[in-house]
Amino acid sequence: MKDERFKILAGPCVIESEDNVLYLAEALKRITDKFDVDFYFKASWDKANRTKATNYRGPGLDEGLRILAKAKTAVGVKIVTDIHEPSQASAVAAVADIIQIPAFLCRQTDLLEAAAKTGKTVNIKKGQFSSPEEMGNVVGKMEYFGCRNFMLCERGNCFGYNNLVVDMAGLVRLSRLGYPVIFDATHSVQISGGGFNYGNSGKSEYVPYLAKAAVATGVLSGLFMEVHNDPPTALCDGSCMLRLDGVEALLDQIMRIHEIVSE
Repeated sequence: MKDERFKILAGPCVIESEDNVLYLAEALKRITDKFDVDFYFKASWDKANRTKATNYRGPGLDEGLRILAKAKTAVGVKIVTDIHEPSQASAVAAVADIIQIPAFLCRQTDLLEAAAKTGKTVNIKKGQFSSPEEMGNVVGKMEYFGCRNFMLCERGNCFGYNNLVVDMAGLVRLSRLGYPVIFDATHSVQISGGGFNYGNSGKSEYVPYLAKAAVATGVLSGLFMEVHNDPPTALCDGSCMLRLDGVEALLDQIMRIHEIVSE
């Protein structure tokens, strides 16, 4: 990527409404503009792996991309969002600056190829089932498809039932594959399938600790953090997300840590 500044990928888990997206995009841009960071607004147009068929998934491809395109032009933010099938890559690439590969799909060869061939930067979530070294096979696929403009995103490893554990040494091992490493601080506190009412539960109070610890390793190129103005009412992953009103203070601490470890 041309911009070597520390990257912040932040926004709500899923697009809930046009008004909410524009509000959060404006607020996050205003906050991140105070720091020397490369900001991308993140929101999913479809959450295809919800635990229950009745859970809210998002507005869908066409409406979702329309809303993200409006945020891009009206607010002036860059966009990161997911694809789940190869056929979605070209449409998403027309709006997104970064195309994201969900963790459960990180080994899907056709999906990686479609993302690689868009020419966009690709953020590949490391599967909860993968060691850092196993992601070398994903790196090999991307290189085979002629893409070297991608990042590897840690989001915790499965440990027993439901729980995720973040191995800070694993971040270092992941960085040895030779590509930028991003840390997903909010999905790392998720208890997948553990929230029996909503399909997900999480411990958002641990997000700041994990984020600061990950930055302190000195190997990160950026942070991924899902943010909502009112997490308890969020339609997806509310128990994992940061409150909007806490982002600026956390970002201030993160950037001071980043400055120290970058010396």
